[in-house]
Amino acid sequence: MTPRLERLQSVLESARAEIRKIIIGQQTAVDFTLITILCRQHALLEGVPGVAKTLIARTLAAVLGCEFNRIQFTPDLMPADITGTNVFNLQQNQFTLLRGPVFTTFLLADEINRAPAKTQSALLQAMQERAVTIDRETHHLPPDFTVFATQNPIEFEGTYPLPEAQKDRFMLKISIPPPEAEDELELARRMMSGESPERCLERGDIQPVLGANQLTDAREGLADVAMRSELLDYVVNIVRKTRSLESILVGAGPRATQSLVTASRAQAALAMRDFVTPDDVKRMAAPVLEHRLIIRPEFEIEGVTAREAVASVLESVTVPS
Repeated sequence: MTPRLERLQSVLESARAEIRKIIIGQQTAVDFTLITILCRQHALLEGVPGVAKTLIARTLAAVLGCEFNRIQFTPDLMPADITGTNVFNLQQNQFTLLRGPVFTTFLLADEINRAPAKTQSALLQAMQERAVTIDRETHHLPPDFTVFATQNPIEFEGTYPLPEAQKDRFMLKISIPPPEAEDELELARRMMSGESPERCLERGDIQPVLGANQLTDAREGLADVAMRSELLDYVVNIVRKTRSLESILVGAGPRATQSLVTASRAQAALAMRDFVTPDDVKRMAAPVLEHRLIIRPEFEIEGVTAREAVASVLESVTVPS
């Protein structure tokens, strides 16, 4: 194992330990968000209210020493409310840029599907190019700029579904379930003692494991995770199978192939290994592919979900030995 991969894994272990001081349970969701950051991508967090979607993003920013901003998406939110705008300064007799909340490292787009398509599209350039164009002038965002967008999976009244092009820019869709009974009991105990997760975070009970601008250097260790050519074939076969499965109307595109490769390597690094296994690919298949698939209406009526379609794809593709 190379020294820089060892450094990366040390950072990941330290980050996990600090996050556990705030987040009760939800280890899978925490791991997937770390993978998203490790791969320099974006994630869609889906869960009912109160399952710590916002808290996870805030905690990650504190642990990794990064700036954090939050936008509450509403039907009347305008693109300029996200990107910012040029305002005339009477004292200087010139226009000056009033930067919006998108100028940060970690951005939480809360309930992103509450805003219309025009407002949602304000994030497209930022997510793809890490830049924002305002009045024909392009402004660059931090190199580690990451969007965590949240959605409520059960309440769709007054929402605007994300277009397929925007969903494809989210590397992972992270489903956050309600906590287990023991975790919920621990949360209740903390509330009774005045040690709620939010209060602990605001009080600064966690220590950053990285300083400013060190995340890019730590991420370089991911390049030392080996992936056999047979596993690359396995990834390609999985993604291509989504385009021919009977229950899927529209399958995943080439961006899904890239995402599944990088996410599998990050999963291996998180598991303290320097090589990828088929189980790493299987674990990341659903979060990478689920939001990119469109199920045929006749199968959707029968109750077939995208997650079940991904499971069918994995069963039909031969696993390399």
